Amino acid sequence: MNRVLVVDDQQLVRMGLRMLCESAPDVEVVGEAGNGRDAVRLAEELSPDVILMDLRMPGVDGITATRRIVGARPAARVVVLTTFDDDDHLYPALAAGAFGFMVKDAPPPELLRAVRMAAAGESPYSPRVLARLVDQAVRARAVEAPRAAPRLEGLTAREEEVLRLVGEGLSNGEIAERLHVGVTTVKTHVASLMRKTGCPNRIRLAVLVSTAGGSGRSG
Repeated sequence: MNRVLVVDDQQLVRMGLRMLCESAPDVEVVGEAGNGRDAVRLAEELSPDVILMDLRMPGVDGITATRRIVGARPAARVVVLTTFDDDDHLYPALAAGAFGFMVKDAPPPELLRAVRMAAAGESPYSPRVLARLVDQAVRARAVEAPRAAPRLEGLTAREEEVLRLVGEGLSNGEIAERLHVGVTTVKTHVASLMRKTGCPNRIRLAVLVSTAGGSGRSG
């Protein structure tokens, strides 16, 4: 069972997300929060698998809440739900440790897919949000990383293929099907890509390859 915490300051939005999640047999909403302060508290108390996080809330906003949650639980999987008014908040949310990004008006199956991907350790993101994140990254001139600036040199041909598909938003299973390989093989390639580029998760990889406009394999 995938355990979800829903965070949004609008009760109707929380109700809609709860109904959507609970329509799936493998998803359970374990809590709701109407502000960032309660989100931080409930994330600590409930240890949900996935946290669906609104960005703009009174008091403690979604960016601050994400930073506090990830600071206390680095493995926390915060999936930000955005609108087109949130552009200036996307890159700060990524820097705060957001694990994935989805638009609020995404079709219900896509939102449920995002929950399942995040619970499985894969960063979900809508292509529309990725384009906006890339724009933010370009304006910031670099994607932040815990070490040196990520690079695309030294990738194998197969890693380039996997990286391109990660940039398109495909899950490990979808990439495996596209390349006719096993899911375990894809996971190995993704882990190698993260290690080589210094990117901590898939969304960083996707932003990196989209910002770079391609890859630079050498050797």
